[in-house]
Amino acid sequence: MISHRETRLVPYPAELMYAVVSDVEKYPEFLPWVLALRVLSRHESGMTAEMAVGYGALRERYTSDVKLTPALHRIDVAQIKGPFKTLENHWQFTPREEGCEVTFSILFEFKSRLLHSVAGAKFEKVMLKMADAFEARAKNIQSASSSEAIGQ
Repeated sequence: MISHRETRLVPYPAELMYAVVSDVEKYPEFLPWVLALRVLSRHESGMTAEMAVGYGALRERYTSDVKLTPALHRIDVAQIKGPFKTLENHWQFTPREEGCEVTFSILFEFKSRLLHSVAGAKFEKVMLKMADAFEARAKNIQSASSSEAIGQ
């Protein structure tokens, strides 16, 4: 099983970071390796979504339950169908004086040993690029909001 946990202090409000991560339908626009995403159903506590990812020649599709807890700025995701034995990730956005603290954890294991060994070798690179992409998305949204406010 591969696990990773990190905490970052970012200069964006917790509400903005939560909005960026919870807007899963936009992932193909800015997240590397996300080829497609569609929401299959919405429910009171979140949604069920199917994501297609690719890296090099590898292509996989999986379905996850996404639990959204806006009042706590928390997002919990668990695969319900796909190539993983286990896939869980958790996001927590804690307001701070200068932005927010983002805590992210992921635990996964592919059913296929080959996929697991290939993914494990590239894991750190993938996690860093994805974390940077979420942060860049927040920066773009905040810049666009600031520009609109100035133009009013």
